[in-house]
Amino acid sequence: MTASGPLHERLRTLTPLEFHLPPEFSRLRELAYNLWWSWTPEAKLLFSSVHPELWARTRNPVELLAHVEPHHWESLLVSEAFQAAYERVIGAFDRYMSRPETWWFWRTHPGYDAGPFAYVSTEYGIHETLGIYSGGLGVLSGDHCKAASDLGLPFVAVGLLYRRGYFRQTIDAEGRQQHFYPDFDLTRLPVRPVLAETGRPLVVGVPLLDRTVHLQVHLCQVGRVPVLLLDSDLPQNEVQDRPITHILYVRGREMRFCQEMVLGAGAVRALRALGIAPAVWHLNEGHCAMMTLELLAEQLAAGEPLERAREKIARRIAFTTHTPVPAGNETFDPEIARLYLGSWAVRLGVPLADLLGLGRIEPANDGEPFNLTVLALRMSSWRNGVSRKHGEVSREMWRPLFPGQEPPITSITNGVHVRTWLGLEMADLFDRHAGPDWEETARDPEAWAQAVERIPDEDLWTAHRAQKRRLVRMARENLVRMYARHGASPRALHAVGGVLDPHALTIGFARRVALYKRAGLLFTDLARLRAILSHAKGPVQFLFAGKAHPADLPGQDLIAQIFRLAQDDAFRGRIVFLEDYDMMIGRLMVQGVDVWLNNPRRPLEASGTSGQKAAINGGLNCSVLDGWWLEGYSPEVGFAIGRPEVLDDQAAQDAEDAESLYAVLENEIVPLYYERDGDGLPRQWIARMRASIARLTPRFCAARMVREYCESAYLPLGLGRSATVPPAHQSE
Repeated sequence: MTASGPLHERLRTLTPLEFHLPPEFSRLRELAYNLWWSWTPEAKLLFSSVHPELWARTRNPVELLAHVEPHHWESLLVSEAFQAAYERVIGAFDRYMSRPETWWFWRTHPGYDAGPFAYVSTEYGIHETLGIYSGGLGVLSGDHCKAASDLGLPFVAVGLLYRRGYFRQTIDAEGRQQHFYPDFDLTRLPVRPVLAETGRPLVVGVPLLDRTVHLQVHLCQVGRVPVLLLDSDLPQNEVQDRPITHILYVRGREMRFCQEMVLGAGAVRALRALGIAPAVWHLNEGHCAMMTLELLAEQLAAGEPLERAREKIARRIAFTTHTPVPAGNETFDPEIARLYLGSWAVRLGVPLADLLGLGRIEPANDGEPFNLTVLALRMSSWRNGVSRKHGEVSREMWRPLFPGQEPPITSITNGVHVRTWLGLEMADLFDRHAGPDWEETARDPEAWAQAVERIPDEDLWTAHRAQKRRLVRMARENLVRMYARHGASPRALHAVGGVLDPHALTIGFARRVALYKRAGLLFTDLARLRAILSHAKGPVQFLFAGKAHPADLPGQDLIAQIFRLAQDDAFRGRIVFLEDYDMMIGRLMVQGVDVWLNNPRRPLEASGTSGQKAAINGGLNCSVLDGWWLEGYSPEVGFAIGRPEVLDDQAAQDAEDAESLYAVLENEIVPLYYERDGDGLPRQWIARMRASIARLTPRFCAARMVREYCESAYLPLGLGRSATVPPAHQSE
């Protein structure tokens, strides 16, 4: 524990809204601004009971409290049930926040005092209320922060506060994806301006070309972890600079470069301004690699030569790469890099060629794009992929960067924050059969397996069916809204409101719609698919959801193809596409589907986490043997598509995998699901559900993942025990 106490107790903030709360319930304000409520069912139920209609519309405590009229509290003040619930939740919140002796990190490493671990990411998926994420990378960042909070790590995160977020998706009557960007009112979000020592909002300046861009620092509190978010939309900025932090993954390449420059420099300067001196910097993907140049500037200003400065900061930097897909590794044309790094070279007092060379495999090659993954690999001393297979792929991909040696890239397989993704009914089962501290039990695989074994088949199946019914209700509401916007008649909308059978085998596929993820593999043979949907053993239905990037036209075409197939009489009601995929839709899907489908081209699945979320809820995975599933698969917990080997011929690979997918559906999944005993229960299916929960939850939870980062990277780096840093390849 640092002498000045946990970070979450040291930051001062300004609450932008004045809520009209009675003194008896004044701490609802504090609770609304801590995203702990987002993974705590009792806290969400408390906010819901304040005003059920408002909560159903907003799912946002800040928005809720802003709209509650003062007179509304009168009935709650005389409600013994509400008072008791309030006291229970506040008591649980205080125990969570204020008992460091119970936190894993401080129990395990009581003498650690080297400084906090700083985590930098371009997006954070913490809750759908805060739309500063696009998909898996952001959700992983959010889960990482939540697990760091649960474990009590000295941890601070930094990102950008996108005032217009990532695009919201609608599907038009022809199946074309339409994009629109909301304009967030920051006063209605669970973020607050951080205050400087002067008592005024903290603003830091970062250099950009010939001027300074000012960034206001906001706090999003995630349990015990402060997530600092930087905002450029300030009056003191030039009009052309204010939109830098407006849109996540903006299409313009030059604007993207500017975003990543202000994130990198701003992260360092914000923490310095707050007096926070990280012992370790964790770069989550290459998008934030520009941070290393700001650290380099600090060392060079202190008189260190370039190579020595690089080595010195690298000993404190861990880097996680998340993708083997070339498009996922951020590269920029040399002209853009020269334009923006020229002033940095002058500031650092080093040749521009040397600075550009840090982001190239061949530093002296002026025509090679500037690659942020290369920059991050070269400026760090601890590097990892996000599954064992991805570690192998990454070592092979970046072998040219480490000539004469085995690339020093290891792996830590991703995991998910269980409390965030677990359904209410499953959580209740765990409470009853493993005790209220079941997350501690889950750290011991043997004890966890014994606890899960105690859950009766009937209870497990009943909980799953309840979560499935909730998914069906959400899907129907989504479809009715979409078709109403298309102009469907009341009679047609009534029919839409009855699609999806809560008793039918339900298979989910939801992720970013990119061609390598092969959402269309299921439609390779439509005649065979029709036969599967009306299988003799029982009906089958598929739920699809996902967004294609606005610049990804082939991905948008694939969405239109799925949508049009869903309108065909042969598939109507059995294939459904849900629009505007977000964390809420994802949460209900992983909680309610019977099977989670994942069939990307191998070996392009770095890890994948959506299948892990389904597994902890008892959903069975049907996936190619890649990413996390290559480690987690056994016949007792799910199904495999194809072989681990990869064919050179992509078309032949697709054909082989499609054949395997159809065969698994026809011969394994459908018959097993509909095999019932005299009590109407699918006992063998339930046995696999139980095995999935028991075996996969401890191995693929975020708590295990963050403990591995802590023991393998954070503590060794923070305590100065990093490995030898390989030499940089400077230009001549």
